[in-house]
Amino acid sequence: MSVLNNAQQNAVAELLRVSPVADELGRRFGAAGHELHLVGGSVRDALLGRLGDDLDFCTDAHPEQTLALVHGWADAIWETGREFGTIGIQKNGLRIEITTFRAEAYDGVTRNPVVSYGTSLLDDLSRRDFTINAMAVSLPGHEFTDPFGGLADLAAKVIRTPATPQASFGDDPLRMLRAARFAAKLRFAVDEPVVAAMRDMAADLDRITAERIRDEFTKLLCGADPITGLRLLVDTGLADRFLPEIAGLKLEIDEHAQHKDVYEHTLIVVMNAMRLEGEEGPDFVLRMAALMHDVGKPATKAVGRDGRVSFHHHEVVGARLTKQRMKAMKFPKDVIADVVGLVALHLRFYGYGRGEWTDSAVRRYVTDAGPLLSRLHKLTRSDVTTRNRRKASALAADYDALEDRIARIAAEEDLAKVRPDLDGNAIMELLGVPPGPIVGAAWRHLKELRLDRGPLDRDDAEVELFRWAREQGHIS
Repeated sequence: MSVLNNAQQNAVAELLRVSPVADELGRRFGAAGHELHLVGGSVRDALLGRLGDDLDFCTDAHPEQTLALVHGWADAIWETGREFGTIGIQKNGLRIEITTFRAEAYDGVTRNPVVSYGTSLLDDLSRRDFTINAMAVSLPGHEFTDPFGGLADLAAKVIRTPATPQASFGDDPLRMLRAARFAAKLRFAVDEPVVAAMRDMAADLDRITAERIRDEFTKLLCGADPITGLRLLVDTGLADRFLPEIAGLKLEIDEHAQHKDVYEHTLIVVMNAMRLEGEEGPDFVLRMAALMHDVGKPATKAVGRDGRVSFHHHEVVGARLTKQRMKAMKFPKDVIADVVGLVALHLRFYGYGRGEWTDSAVRRYVTDAGPLLSRLHKLTRSDVTTRNRRKASALAADYDALEDRIARIAAEEDLAKVRPDLDGNAIMELLGVPPGPIVGAAWRHLKELRLDRGPLDRDDAEVELFRWAREQGHIS
């Protein structure tokens, strides 16, 4: 199919017909002698039938002129992007960004673009990242502009650059990562010359700030097909610039110590986790934990005398590596803590099927997981990628049994809020001590006892408190 069907071609015009805000805005700019065009991702998404409530426009008006034109008309105005030529507004529930024609470039040294204003729509479109994002619709005339064949590339599901890939990526190296992100989001193929340039220019990504890389990578991992994007990052060497642990999963498999391909296993785990997300949509924490859960294996690989391969404590090493990498990428602390927690806990379940778990072990599993328990269930189930159906069925049955057991104990005890049977006030009153380290130590001891033995009645809890206090020398 070389061209889009009529319904798709008419999507932009139909959108504008039913959305008077866009035409009204166009008339305001036109009356002042300025151009206004729906542009970029908004045109692409409209043609794909996916347009939401965010609209992108470009204009020859400078930011101060744009502000004057929307003042008193827009429901809200924000200027956070003004230094880059962008004014944001809200009107009738639509979020709109209006950007002055661009003529931005990198100087090859700094990490942020040097922005200057362009003078024409064609120049603006020529500086955009990909042809599918270099289309425009004028307002209020509804004229379609497609100087670089974006419509045909949209139909062919291919990602190309308006200029040469080398020129495009030289202007903004982050576009290499964006190519992988759009491949993941749209399920499009990346044109081979673009892939070649990504491979040749991968080191240029080092000019980009960690925050910008983090944001693009997050969008990639939350895309409809992150596996395609991840493979592209690894194959071009881009992953080595900011997430080398993923390419490092390609462990050599020697003929005498065969084990599963950890890299391929990891990609399967990510796909499995996606299937378990449910209606809530993409869960970055779960997907990132699936991606990083085995990154400790290369550092812990060992071959025993019997030729068997082991990765002892790889979850501990993996948690440490994950924390270091996510800190370097400037992820928020709470996101890092959740992903690291899942990586550290992902092996805890194994051994349950051997019948070694007491109720105490189950309580500790739930308590250690805390609010991550539902994600831990999904990650643990996703980690089963064996082709041995009998083994896979046995592991699934074991985890079913564990979840049933958690539910049974939870029905008897509030596992989500495991606390000692005596609170801090009771401890101070019984021991006759003021607030301080002794109270904290007693509280922790009683919590450990609670995890081991389950709920105690008041008398038994007091007996145990006094026994501990005597052993520690706090009372005679």
